[in-house]
Amino acid sequence: MLRIGLCDDQPDARDALRIQLERVMREDEEDIVYEFSTGAGAVRWLRKHPGEIDLLFLDVEMPGVSGMEAAEQIREFDREICLVFVTGYTDYVFEGYQVNALDYVIKPASAERLAQVLRRVRVQIYEKRDRTYCFKNSDGTYRFALSGISYFYSDKRKVALVSGAGGEFMEHSFYGKLDQVEEQLLGAFVRIHQRYLVNPQRVEMIGKDYVCMGTEGAGDERRLPISRAMKESAVAKLAKAMMEGAWL
Repeated sequence: MLRIGLCDDQPDARDALRIQLERVMREDEEDIVYEFSTGAGAVRWLRKHPGEIDLLFLDVEMPGVSGMEAAEQIREFDREICLVFVTGYTDYVFEGYQVNALDYVIKPASAERLAQVLRRVRVQIYEKRDRTYCFKNSDGTYRFALSGISYFYSDKRKVALVSGAGGEFMEHSFYGKLDQVEEQLLGAFVRIHQRYLVNPQRVEMIGKDYVCMGTEGAGDERRLPISRAMKESAVAKLAKAMMEGAWL
């Protein structure tokens, strides 16, 4: 499912964009799931619901937080979401490259132009899909790029996914078993303890009986224990991954 969001302060503009998109979206595979009337509202919601939207159409000219400003703020905590600017002017095209925008469309957007954009988005999204981890909890369905996940840990009948955003850790829990998560990740993460499964590219230091996990930028830092039973295998795998420096 390709999940799409629209952000425009003008209801008529959102309606027009939705109508044209619905003409070219794949039935049962793509859906417009959220609409926002302000850039600030879109930023707040996306910060609390990472991975719930794959593609955001973002109007550039909005009062308060403009579309460009919203994009800059979104990129501080989400590098994966596809951003497409909707604008009445071509002047903003080059600014879009600064926030890694996928594309832009000029108002009023035609169905043919939107079909071109969706084709590009499909290629980008579906190529990355095997490098992501998806789960569902009471808040919704989430998709995280593996590179953005620091570690998983088990807590009774639940598993917590811990990601780094803006220099701080964020946690999202779901029902499951850590053994199942490890199997799904096909060796991309390293088991260091019965309760901990870590991203080797997020390990800043390997201690005597712990690993030090860090996020992008100076911020929160956590030490996770390495169990005696798993130490030899875990340390070897972590050291190899850290030396090779291969990103997920």
